[in-house]
Amino acid sequence: MYLLGYDLGSSSLKATLLRADTGQVVASAQSPATEMGMQAPQPGWAEQDPALWWQHLVAATQQLAAAHPQAAAQVKAIGIAYQMHGLVVVNRQGQVLRPAIIWCDSRAVPLGEAAFAQLGPERCLRHLLNSPGNFTAAKLRWVQQNQPELFAQIDKMMLPGDYLGYRLTGELGTTASGLSEGILWDFPAEAPAQLLLDHWQLPAHLLPPLLPTFGPQGQLLASVATELGLPAGTPVTYRAGDQPNNAYSLQVWQPGEVAATAGTSGVVYGINNAFRYDPASRVNTFLHVTHQAAQPATGTLLCVNGTGSQNSWLRANLFAQAGAALPYPQINQLAGQVPPGSEGLVVLPFGNGAERPLGNRDLGGSLHGLQFNSHTRAHVARAAQEGIAAALRYGVDIMRGLGIEARTVRAGDANMFLSPIFAQTFANFTGSVVELYNTDGSQGAARAAGVGAGIFASHAEAFAGLARTRTIEPEVAQTERYQAIYARWLACLERELAS
Repeated sequence: MYLLGYDLGSSSLKATLLRADTGQVVASAQSPATEMGMQAPQPGWAEQDPALWWQHLVAATQQLAAAHPQAAAQVKAIGIAYQMHGLVVVNRQGQVLRPAIIWCDSRAVPLGEAAFAQLGPERCLRHLLNSPGNFTAAKLRWVQQNQPELFAQIDKMMLPGDYLGYRLTGELGTTASGLSEGILWDFPAEAPAQLLLDHWQLPAHLLPPLLPTFGPQGQLLASVATELGLPAGTPVTYRAGDQPNNAYSLQVWQPGEVAATAGTSGVVYGINNAFRYDPASRVNTFLHVTHQAAQPATGTLLCVNGTGSQNSWLRANLFAQAGAALPYPQINQLAGQVPPGSEGLVVLPFGNGAERPLGNRDLGGSLHGLQFNSHTRAHVARAAQEGIAAALRYGVDIMRGLGIEARTVRAGDANMFLSPIFAQTFANFTGSVVELYNTDGSQGAARAAGVGAGIFASHAEAFAGLARTRTIEPEVAQTERYQAIYARWLACLERELAS
């Protein structure tokens, strides 16, 4: 028996085949091999064509099926993880009406902030646990106000994972966890957020039917199965936003447990068993994938938009040699030539749209303290990684105010955590022990699909084969030095916020 997991990011789609009885990965495939395109028709906008997501899902699945036809023929369940907060709209024929407005798009921020003020912060936070900000609901409101003729054609709005589920099964649906990430869920009522729908005059019928996070969500269409090289009728039994799913992939599902990722964006995600919220909505609380009405589980999420995206920009624009960008390990080696603190150079990594930890301010990325006679690109390489770790520490402090201590943080042994400098700096800034594991979102989605299909009797049983690869302890002897480095970074941020 085999399980198939998908993880749709804004950079690529990854698919993993997992053997159910041992929990071992048979193979993974990623499409595209480099980076998916993103459109910015205006400053602060970010869009992708959902057809592009499907194209890469097909390509990745076909790669797996061609390389492992026997395993593909025995896939018993499919799980989907996806980039959060996006908006896909379709008409009655299921045709996509416009490019998806994705997670880092800032256009709807004024609408969300106005609704927060008009509904009243206390009422919003009590019911939604968040300001509507620039989340999915606010993006739908933007379409209603700015593209009324198109809005009139909408039959259903979907999150990115809902769209993939629809293409796989032909069935429309979403989850309570998904609606909560779109700020479309009323937590005390355990129901869609009618107060926000009424305020914005958004018809409730635009929301797809509710499906269980773990459980039957439709079966693979025969025509799609033939295209993908999978058995017709294979059930889709799990879907979740990428950050709740990443936490699940790391066995983070109990109160007090914390996960981190540092891919295109940087995230710290902690579990609570109560409906707690940040009054300033700088970190956001959603339903965790394991939530049940009788056993509440919420995930508080800190997101810094510009982490891996900043590194990618620096690599393309500052770290080229003979016309080709240097590999990341070589950039890490350059950064290692510079002492902690980058000799006074500070980077604020906020160049990827409005940042929720900063009150939805769009500061842009910036360098501070640059000295032409002493600083080199090696200093920029180190300061960039220190800046990302500092931005995450900034959010961790907010989360600690909500009772999430982050003494131990689990992460996949991938992306920026592959950099020894970043991983150690993150541990030193936060004072957290960092545990790295041989997993990713597509593996987690495959394991979760096994739970949803009843192949595994419990969440714990689904995690056979998961191994910790490394543990990074904070350098206690360096505590004062790193706190001074963080204090310098924080002073730069506060000056920018005050300007």
